[in-house]
Amino acid sequence: MPTRTARTAWNGTLEQGSGQVELSSSKVGTYDVSFPKRAADEAGGTTSPEELIAAAHSSCYAMQLSALIGEAGGTPDALDVSADVTLAPDPAGGFQITGIKLTVRGEVSGIDEAAFLKATEDAKATCPVSKALTGTTITLDASLEK
Repeated sequence: MPTRTARTAWNGTLEQGSGQVELSSSKVGTYDVSFPKRAADEAGGTTSPEELIAAAHSSCYAMQLSALIGEAGGTPDALDVSADVTLAPDPAGGFQITGIKLTVRGEVSGIDEAAFLKATEDAKATCPVSKALTGTTITLDASLEK
């Protein structure tokens, strides 16, 4: 299996500095990062480690869920998955990721709602990004759309 790479160039202090994160393997883009914008409610055109984790988690989860729906005999006609990653102060100092909320809305054929909901829970437990983030509470809000 392949290894994927990203690279960040940073200049300056935490509060005054800024950087750029490059998605090196795919070469799809270079994005600005800044701690003040990372810690603000409005991102102001920059990305953050938390947003990149959310992107990784939502896409990994969608892939795993589609596989599990197929294994259950269903067809994932459409899956809409979002991940909300929350950054907050750490009581021990600094900051920490305090939780990740996965939200999935699915249109599937060939399985019932109970099988769909089982697949959503199994995907949460077995997608590689969920496994990598085991130190963080991951919640799930799933529903089958008709």
